[in-house]
Amino acid sequence: MSAIIDHLNELYGKDTTDGDQLSHATTLNEKVLESKVLQRQAANNTKEQFSSSPDLSKEILNAIIEAMDVQTELSTRALNSAEIQEGLKRIMLNQLQLVEKLRERAALA
Repeated sequence: MSAIIDHLNELYGKDTTDGDQLSHATTLNEKVLESKVLQRQAANNTKEQFSSSPDLSKEILNAIIEAMDVQTELSTRALNSAEIQEGLKRIMLNQLQLVEKLRERAALA
């Protein structure tokens, strides 16, 4: 994980948090995973061949654009809805283990 963070810091600089950078990279990765074209290419090519695919660069760019639009839309909805905010709080507390992870970080500090 620290190697990923180091690479992200090299790419983005250090003016955003490691968490923000990791979240962004993870979101983009999930968007790219949705591509049927890339799924087929990954299944039928070596990693080296796949990395040269022009479709890969195109799908990453599409993911960046789509993620920006989706994150803006979801954030706007959440800001305008107490129900969504409460639902997010329940998810963070119960499924995403917010308290436990905060305690872990506090113990490491």
